[in-house]
Amino acid sequence: MKKVGILTGGGDAPGLNAVIRAVVIRLAVEKQQDFQCIGFIDGWAGLRDNKTIKLEPGKVDSILHEGGTILGTSRTNLYKKPDDVKKAVQNYHQLELDGLVAIGGDDTLEIAYYLHRDEGIKAVGVPKTIDNDVMGTDFTFGFWSAVEQATQAIDDLRVTTMSHRRVMVIECMGRHAGWITAYTGLASGADFIAVPERPVHINDIAREVRHCRELGKAHAIVVVAEGASIGGIEPKPRVVKEGEGWKLSDKIERDSFGNVVLKPGEIAEAVASEIEKLTGMETRGIALGHLQRGGAPSAYDRILGTRYGLQAAEAVVHGHFGHMVVLQGLRVETVPMKGMIREQQSEAKRYKYLPDSFLDMAEVFYG
Repeated sequence: MKKVGILTGGGDAPGLNAVIRAVVIRLAVEKQQDFQCIGFIDGWAGLRDNKTIKLEPGKVDSILHEGGTILGTSRTNLYKKPDDVKKAVQNYHQLELDGLVAIGGDDTLEIAYYLHRDEGIKAVGVPKTIDNDVMGTDFTFGFWSAVEQATQAIDDLRVTTMSHRRVMVIECMGRHAGWITAYTGLASGADFIAVPERPVHINDIAREVRHCRELGKAHAIVVVAEGASIGGIEPKPRVVKEGEGWKLSDKIERDSFGNVVLKPGEIAEAVASEIEKLTGMETRGIALGHLQRGGAPSAYDRILGTRYGLQAAEAVVHGHFGHMVVLQGLRVETVPMKGMIREQQSEAKRYKYLPDSFLDMAEVFYG
C-alpha cells in the first residue's frame, strides 16, 4: 500500500475540492498499485503539526460543486523557522508517504519545490490562485469563478450607480497582476480599468469620467486592482517613479513570503475621493474583497480542477516528482517546477503578468 498526502495552501479558491476529489478517485482506481490518500489540515501547517484526515472516494465524491477546501488552508511559510522544515520532513517520513500533492499558488509551490529539491520529498504541484499569476500555466482554476463573482457584483452595483447618477470605483483583488480586474472590467463594460502592470495617474481616470458625462452617460464605473499603480492619490502609491521606470516603495508592509500586505478598500476609497474632488461628481468606492473567493466554482473551474487533479495523480503514479501541472493551450501537462519557481526566497518573485495586448484591447472602450 502506497500513501499519498494532499494539502491545500494559501488563499482559498473555487475548484480546490475538484482537485482533491480527482486525485483521490484516480488513485483509488489505479490497478497496478494500491494507494491510500491522506489529507493535511490547513496546508503546510498540517504537515508540520501532523494533523491529518483519511481521504477516500466516498468522502470526496460529492464535493465537486463546493467552494473553498474541505482540508482547510493557511499561509504558512515553513522556511521562516528551520525547526518547522525539520518537523515537516520528519512527519513526512514517519507517515511513510510515497508522494505529496501540494495545491496552491506561488507561495505553496515554492515550499513544495524547496522540500523536493533539498529534502527529497516527492512533491507534485498543482497551481491555484484566483489572481491567475502563476508562471507556466495559461490559467489557474479559481480565476474564472472569481471573474464571474466580480462581474455579477458590478452588474448589481451598476443599478444603484445609475439610479443616483454616481461614479462607482470598484476594487478587485490582484496584488501583482491585474487579470481579475481587466477581465471583470471588460466583461462589465467598465469606463476605466487600472491594473498593476500599467501605471496611470488619477488625472487620466478623472478625464475618462468627465468624458462619460460628455457622451451623455449619467454614471460611470471604474474598476481598479488592489495593487494598481495610480499616481496623484493619497495614500501614496505602492509603486513609485524612479527615473524612466517604476519600483515598489520601501514603505510597505510584507507577509512571511515577502508579499505586500494590502488594506482592502484603500485604493478604491483613495481613487473615489480624488475623482470627486477633480470632477465634482458624487463618487463611491467599494472593495469586493473576499466575495471574489466565495461561492460555488464555475463549470469551467470544476472541469479544470478535475483535469489538474487527474494529471497530478498520473504524475504520482508514474513518479514524476518535482513537477507541477499546467494548462498549455487545450492540453493539461506536467512540467518541472525548476525554472517556474524562484530558487531562493531572497530572489525577486516571478509572476505571470497580464499581456499588453489585452490592456490595449480594453483601452479601445475607454481610451
